[in-house]
Amino acid sequence: MTKIDGLKFKEMLAGGARALEINRSTIDELNVFPVPDGDTGTNMHLTLASAMREANACGSLLIDEIALAFSKGALKGARGNSGVISSQIFKGFAVALSGKSELTPKVFAECLKKGTDIAYSAVTKPKEGTILTVIRVMAEEAVSAARGKKVTFESFFKRVLDAGEAILQKTPEMLPVLRRAGVVDAGGRGIVTVFDGMYRTLMGMDLALINGESVKFVPEIDVRTENDQEANMLENDYEHITFQYCTEYFITHLNNDVTMAAIDKYRDYLTTIGDCVLVIGGPDLVKTHVHTNYPDRAIRAALEMGELDDVKIENMMEQHRKIYGQKEPDAELKKYAMISVCCGSGMSDIFKDLGVDIVVEGGQTMNPSVDDILAAINDAQANAVFVLPNNSNIILAANQAKELARYDVYVVPTTNMPEGIAAALAFNEDEEADEIFDDMRMAMSGVSCAEVTHAVRSARMNGFSVKEGDMIGICAGKIVAKASTPDDAMVATVKKIAAGKDMLTIYYGEDVTPEAADELVERLQEQFPELEIACYYGGQPHYFYILSAE
Repeated sequence: MTKIDGLKFKEMLAGGARALEINRSTIDELNVFPVPDGDTGTNMHLTLASAMREANACGSLLIDEIALAFSKGALKGARGNSGVISSQIFKGFAVALSGKSELTPKVFAECLKKGTDIAYSAVTKPKEGTILTVIRVMAEEAVSAARGKKVTFESFFKRVLDAGEAILQKTPEMLPVLRRAGVVDAGGRGIVTVFDGMYRTLMGMDLALINGESVKFVPEIDVRTENDQEANMLENDYEHITFQYCTEYFITHLNNDVTMAAIDKYRDYLTTIGDCVLVIGGPDLVKTHVHTNYPDRAIRAALEMGELDDVKIENMMEQHRKIYGQKEPDAELKKYAMISVCCGSGMSDIFKDLGVDIVVEGGQTMNPSVDDILAAINDAQANAVFVLPNNSNIILAANQAKELARYDVYVVPTTNMPEGIAAALAFNEDEEADEIFDDMRMAMSGVSCAEVTHAVRSARMNGFSVKEGDMIGICAGKIVAKASTPDDAMVATVKKIAAGKDMLTIYYGEDVTPEAADELVERLQEQFPELEIACYYGGQPHYFYILSAE
């Protein structure tokens, strides 16, 4: 087999998504720390499930339109760092397949290479030994394997997968934290699983579980006719529409110096200002379709290549208003708004009391998607929106939402809820937005945070030998305490982080009673009389206590 059409490609994508689904719990268990928030497999599964829904909804059998829809759905549903990076990998497929009618090994290699480039550019400080390394090595092998005449997918895909598995097994050598935990990178395992599922679907093989078992899989592809698509147009989520103007035109009489490389660069530019990008044609004629908030920018870029013809710009939000009889909102935009991601009813109430306008539910074990955060930003109805991710695995998704938002967005890089609370306390609406952002980042930097939870598996880390069920204290990504009860682990953790501090704030979780929390405070006050201690109900799941010292 040397060529793949749109229908077969959609089946392969469905197989990759299904392979991830059946292996997600195993991938979750590869989490470095033995705590109940190892959700890499779940995040990647939910990301690709969203991508597959979008691919089915597009109803097309054209391979470039399928890739574009899958990429759009992946970005909307992207959760956690692994999910966001996966969405960027498949964005590369959409870019590389634009205008193409079939997939060959050479084009597949181009897709992987473009996906690698986009994924690396999405991360401020790329770290080797992660999903990025795995996809990069797979792309490099793909370029090599695609060389030659009549290369078949059977041999090509096998080489790419073997390269991915080989580099995955080397990730513990690149990251000491993986070596100490005795695991390979979870995101890397996830992306190899996806492409293994695509390969097995292409070859008509059963999908494979990581433990070696196999699962029968028959792709169920939703193929709609054009009439079906037209009938379902009103199902789109116009209330949370990201890009307002559907912009279409032809570029004619192109300048003599316009090459296919220039057209590719033009297409890549459009993906930075919108979505649903379709650029078809060559040096004689180029058809463009893009959803964007800046049709003027798209048109200016097109005019640099030639003349325009048959220009159509439609306001999709106005179409929605006419269909549903909606009126323009009377209220003007607020100056500022704050959005916080958090879990636990008590934590939610605390953030609301601090002036946060919208609370997005999420955190450990339930990272919100890019679309969840984007919807909150758009619902905030403010000229400048400050987002508190409160989890290191949500920051990347928040930054992706920032790129898609119609308002100015400032992502304050809070990695836990106490940092978010400190940042919210520093918010001063009388200052300029840049000053507020600087103040919030400064405030969060002075907080030392730790968490007490139970170990979900045995591990040896940071000088501790932990068994499943042990109570552990985690601070700055390290185990700092181990005990048999949550309170004992809490006392040991405070000893580690409270030296030289004046104030200790405790947030107790849903599994701790108010009486037990009061008893803990009394015990801590006896042992640490120099500390001023405050205790609040957080209601967070999985974590008995979250504490901060200042």
